[in-house]
Amino acid sequence: MQLGLIGLGKMGGNMRERIRRAGHTVVGYDRDPALSDVASLKELVGSLAAPRVVWVMVPAGGPTQSTVDELAELLEPGDVVVDGGNSRWTDDEKHAAELATKGIGFVDCGVSGGVWGLQNGYALMYGGSDADIAKVQPIFEALKPEGDFGSVHAGKVGAGHFAKMVHNGIEYAMMQAYAEGWELLEAVDSVENVREIFRSWKEGTVIRSWLLDLAVDALDKDEHLGRLKGFAADSGEGRWTVEAAIDNAVPLPAITASLFARFASRQDDSPQMKMIAALRNEFGGHAVESK
Repeated sequence: MQLGLIGLGKMGGNMRERIRRAGHTVVGYDRDPALSDVASLKELVGSLAAPRVVWVMVPAGGPTQSTVDELAELLEPGDVVVDGGNSRWTDDEKHAAELATKGIGFVDCGVSGGVWGLQNGYALMYGGSDADIAKVQPIFEALKPEGDFGSVHAGKVGAGHFAKMVHNGIEYAMMQAYAEGWELLEAVDSVENVREIFRSWKEGTVIRSWLLDLAVDALDKDEHLGRLKGFAADSGEGRWTVEAAIDNAVPLPAITASLFARFASRQDDSPQMKMIAALRNEFGGHAVESK
């Protein structure tokens, strides 16, 4: 089939290549002319036969909204827009309603796989009507990993991005657990080969995973991670996961703690610890350190 693909960065560019390898035609557009197959969204839409499927891979929020708005004026009834970025699920519901007034379908798709997706395939979680999903299905089949897993119709519009959001929340907690275990092993004098301990866990243990494999890869490049600064950003999905948990009264202590740990990583001199030090000094006369 034919596909229009908007956004050809790290993820989108590799997705274009994987879809083409599966025998489909992909017309890509990016703001960078060096990456783009066409000069404009209008040219992209005009190069596709109806009913069209246009996949959007741009940053969540304003960039996605403006792209959907422009496509709403270019596409025709029966066409489908797929949002494969990291949009909030509530935005999906809004976009679907806006496009429905023009007879245009909408599918939201959470995509996981990162820079390894071209080689290994992408895990896909998508939401939308059965009719709209069917129009995109050949592309899902091209992108997913080989085998029986890695692709799921999660439910109605918004369900795909909600599932991806929860996936990323779990990822936060798993990475935090590996990181805490690594720091504790590094802190103990009797443990002499932390990297090889991590490597040994790759087979036969209940904590083996792709994240563990990647941790070993990182330690092979920099055994004690001495070249890195202890700073970790968050993409927003961890926050949305915690907010959704509050809205639905679902306890998420591990995921919430892992999100707050990232916030702590951005503080060189913790204001909270200043208050704790002051209180310990006031009630117990405990020593404090001055700048």
